[in-house]
Amino acid sequence: MPIGLIALALGGFGIGLTEFVIAGLLPEVAADFAVTEAAAGWLISGYALSVAVGAILLTAAVTRLPRKHVLVGLMVLFIIGNLISALAPTYSIMLLGRITAALCHGAFFGIGAVVAASLVPASKKSGAIAIMFTGLTLANVLGVPFGTFIGQSFGWRATFWAITVIGVIALAGIVALVPRATEDTAHVSNLRGELRAFRSSQVWLSLVVTVLGFGGMFGAFTYIAYTLTEVSGFGSAAVPWLLVVFGAGLFVGNILGGKAADRRLDPTLVVLLIGLTIVMALFALTAANPVATVIALVLMGGFGFGTVPGLQTRIMLYADTAPTLASSANIAAFNVGNALGAWIGGITISVGLGYTSPLWAGAAITAAAAIVMAVAATRRNVLSPAAQGPAASAAPLVTTAS
Repeated sequence: MPIGLIALALGGFGIGLTEFVIAGLLPEVAADFAVTEAAAGWLISGYALSVAVGAILLTAAVTRLPRKHVLVGLMVLFIIGNLISALAPTYSIMLLGRITAALCHGAFFGIGAVVAASLVPASKKSGAIAIMFTGLTLANVLGVPFGTFIGQSFGWRATFWAITVIGVIALAGIVALVPRATEDTAHVSNLRGELRAFRSSQVWLSLVVTVLGFGGMFGAFTYIAYTLTEVSGFGSAAVPWLLVVFGAGLFVGNILGGKAADRRLDPTLVVLLIGLTIVMALFALTAANPVATVIALVLMGGFGFGTVPGLQTRIMLYADTAPTLASSANIAAFNVGNALGAWIGGITISVGLGYTSPLWAGAAITAAAAIVMAVAATRRNVLSPAAQGPAASAAPLVTTAS
């Protein structure tokens, strides 16, 4: 395994912590700044919106720059954002820090995925992307308990100081361990060339699958605490640890999904999306059973995040020689899906359909993703083994030099 992947994963871990850790700190932050819970919630929703914006605009602005230099700059932006949060004297400054840190999120994972894929042979690209996203999945597993422990022991600002230190370590790792990327002179990246990738119908179909697939899962996940406490009968104190169980599913699914996608890309995505649909439907039917709920949480995380390496690889494959902006657009699509799913799930609850209704809604949305994915695969005739071997991932992304 190229050691540069570890540096990318560490950067992903720090960025993931910034995203997830705030959930366990909202009461302390709201009390410190004397703002309402709803206002404090903008520290989460404002972050998500900024991720989507930054993924497109920042990537578009740096298409001509060497990718390693861009990753270094993005980590500096990440460090600055968390320093602002740690030092913030007011709620408005805190929100500014969150937005600053969020702007680097989408571009880092989008560009980082291209760099990760460039470090390995064509037959291992999805696995390499999965390793980079391992940092994000570990952050999901550890984010809430880590933030809660540090925040309760030393104050919420200490959490952001700790994340800042992680960012500095990740920055040093990227500088020292990630090879300098060099593009073939015939394929020098520029904004016009990157935009040409969006002429491909397969790129757009991939984006739709990402929006719907993650919209379904995170629409259900957004309201999972209500399902766990009001339907499954768990106490509120158990919820963070149940989320750790969910995060463990994310971690395992990410790794296994990447390996499977390297063998057969589109069939893997179709199977995972169908599996996720079935899991959420069964979860809705058995949510009153605590044991079945725990099993469903693991499987929902596993099937859901198992799609990430394959979806990222697929859009880069069909973007061909201009994968950077398309890759970042896919990160934005994940966040658009999160917002869409949360909105639909909230509607189902508000009209009185109960706390399992987001699961049913999520299953329906994910089923739509599976259908779109099957259509995309059929249109390209890539469900045959001949078209799905390792060579299918052999898009000329980047070559590397030490």
